[in-house]
Amino acid sequence: MPRSTRSVRVVVVRHGPAVLRDPARWPDDAVRPLTPNGADQTRVAVRGLVRYLGRRVRLASSPAVRCRVTAEFLRTALDPTPRLEYWEELAPGALAPPIFERINTAARSGPEVVIVGHEPTLAEFVGLALTGEGTPFARLGKPSAACLEFPATVRPGAARLRWLLTRKQLARAA
Repeated sequence: MPRSTRSVRVVVVRHGPAVLRDPARWPDDAVRPLTPNGADQTRVAVRGLVRYLGRRVRLASSPAVRCRVTAEFLRTALDPTPRLEYWEELAPGALAPPIFERINTAARSGPEVVIVGHEPTLAEFVGLALTGEGTPFARLGKPSAACLEFPATVRPGAARLRWLLTRKQLARAA
């Protein structure tokens, strides 16, 4: 069987700065929002991030509010505007390995998948993608992004790091 030459780009985005954990105020951590300043920083970073993305992206987010809002900023900044999907594989505390299978399914509809999620899951995913081991490769700040390129199939150890950008670097690109 001939090998496919199609590559898949996965852009990993950490959500913007959220309010501090406070079980009295936010008993369900999934509803903890971005801070007002964090929302502003995230909007600016997203404007820079769209310069690094292709025209057709598949956009997925953790169902947690801070990720949903970050992903919505990104969705509305993209042209054409993609549909936003919510994946439990990206929820707070999720394990990194199941993300690979979900991305492989999503990548069938286009060569670029953008996921918005949380630490430490995203760092573990990036480490696993690059090295085949679950050791975090780099800590992703709030918000920041990394672009991984996989040859054909999204699997552990197969990715190349294309770029890794902090919030300040993304803001300068805006």
